Amino acid sequence: MAELIAASRTSPVAHLTERMRAATVTGARGVTLTEWPFLTMVNVRVNPASEAADRIEKALGAPLPPQCGHTSTSGPHTVLWLGPDEWLVLSQADATAVAAELREALGGDPGSVVDVSANRTTLELSGPAARQVLEKGCPLDLHPRAFGPGQAVSTTVGPVAVLLWQVDDTPTYRLLPRSSFADYLARWLIDAMSEYRRVEVP
Repeated sequence: MAELIAASRTSPVAHLTERMRAATVTGARGVTLTEWPFLTMVNVRVNPASEAADRIEKALGAPLPPQCGHTSTSGPHTVLWLGPDEWLVLSQADATAVAAELREALGGDPGSVVDVSANRTTLELSGPAARQVLEKGCPLDLHPRAFGPGQAVSTTVGPVAVLLWQVDDTPTYRLLPRSSFADYLARWLIDAMSEYRRVEVP
């Protein structure tokens, strides 16, 4: 039964795969939009000064980022700061296994570990024009002097609330919207990318 459920999963923007592919722009003003569906996401809440936090860091092999915008990565896990005592663990490992390991590390201490993988999806925007596309609807200062690889914050793109994580200096951004808003955000990004397909006539 579990295999049937897993096999029937459909991502929130699976129906837009071809439109996202068709929106790809190459060259000096290039930009691409893809989805990373079904990534493991585990929400962790714990006192960062507690022994439980130390055990969780040991289980992850990475520190819990200490302040807004910070991330940490080890092996398949990346940890994003959400608040003074809250983090989101993104992982390529199995969600059930990751959540179980972190719950064991938390033990009976105050805090929580919740698998929230179904709550969001991940859209990846990458290419030389990626920052300019985002700047059409994101209030953050995304210039490299203010925002760069390894940083992640809560913000909005268009009217949609997202976690925005810059992965590298290509630049590549990963946007994590709530699943129910993913369709709108993907269409917004496709529209924002469209001007870069225009051919300039000399």
